[in-house]
Amino acid sequence: MIRKLHASYRDYFPIGAAVNTKTIQSHKETIINHFSSITAENEMKPQYFHPSEHVYNFEQGDIIADFAAENNMLLRGHTLIWHNQTPDWFFTDQGKPVSRELVLKRMREHINTIMGHYIGRTYCWDVVNEAVSDKAADPCLRKTPWLDAIGEDYIEHAFKFAREADPNAVLFYNDYNECDPVKSQKIYSLVKSLIDGGVPVDGIGMQGHWDIYLPQIDNIKRAIELYASLGVKLQITELDVSLFRFEDGTSYQEAPNELLEKQAEKYGKIFELLREYKDLFTGVTFWGVSDDTTWLSDFPFKGRKNWPLLFDDQQKPKMAFERIMNF
Repeated sequence: MIRKLHASYRDYFPIGAAVNTKTIQSHKETIINHFSSITAENEMKPQYFHPSEHVYNFEQGDIIADFAAENNMLLRGHTLIWHNQTPDWFFTDQGKPVSRELVLKRMREHINTIMGHYIGRTYCWDVVNEAVSDKAADPCLRKTPWLDAIGEDYIEHAFKFAREADPNAVLFYNDYNECDPVKSQKIYSLVKSLIDGGVPVDGIGMQGHWDIYLPQIDNIKRAIELYASLGVKLQITELDVSLFRFEDGTSYQEAPNELLEKQAEKYGKIFELLREYKDLFTGVTFWGVSDDTTWLSDFPFKGRKNWPLLFDDQQKPKMAFERIMNF
C-alpha cells in the first residue's frame, strides 16, 4: 500500500508540486499519489500567456488546469506580475517607452483576461512576484520595468485589478529569501503598507528555496511569526532544499549519502515547524516533483546536479520523504 504524502498531511495543509505539461505525463503516478495541489512551473507566466499585446495563448495552461480538475486537485495561479519572463511589449511601443496610463491599461487587461479565463479553476494567485530588493542598502522595491513605467503604486494597482477580476480568489504576494532578517522586514513593511491602505492582499507566499545549511529554523520561525502578525494567510510556495550553499560550485555525479542525511534532517525540522503552525498555513508546495526535473540542477551553476526534493531521479522516496512522513 502506497503511503501518500498529501493524505498524511490532510489534517494540516494541502501538499502541492510545481508541474509542467511534460511532467504531468511522465510523473503522473507520483503527482496523483502524493500531491493534492499543483502549480504551473512556467506555463502561466506572462511570456507564455500573453506573448504580444493582442495575443493570448492558453493552450499550455489549460492542459495543466484540466489535469488538476480531472484529478480533483487544487490549482495555484503563478504568476501575474513579475519582472522576469514578461515581454517587453508591456512597456514599449516600437521600442520606445509608453505612458504610465497605457502600461496600467495593459496591466489591467492582462490580469482581467487571465484571471477571468481561469475563474473557478484557480483558487489563488501569486499576483505580484519578487518585487522586494535583497540588500539592506537598496530601496525597498526592486528596480523593475513595472516600477519604472508605473511607479511605486504598481503593486497596489495589480492587487486591485486582481480582486476586480476574481473576487473569490486568494491573492498572494510571493518572494524568495523571505526568512533573511533584512529582506523579511522589507516584505513585512511592503505588505503592511498595502493592507493599511486598503489594498486586498490576502496572503504572503514564502517561496522556500532553502538549503541544508540555511536558513536556520529559528529564522524561519521568526519570519512566520512576523508575517502572521499581519493577519494574512501563509503558504510555502516553492519549497526545495538544496544540498549546496548558493555560492558552492561543487559538483557530484551522485548525491553523497551524508548530504542526503543532512537534507532529511532539515526537511524533518521544517515540517515539524510547519505542523506546529498549521493554523497559519493554507498550503505547502514543492518546486518540482522529483530530482530528475529540478531547476536547481542548472542554477546557479550550469551543469551542477542537485537533489533538492523528496523523490529521487527514479521518483522513489528518499530519506527526506521518510523523515517528514514519520510523525
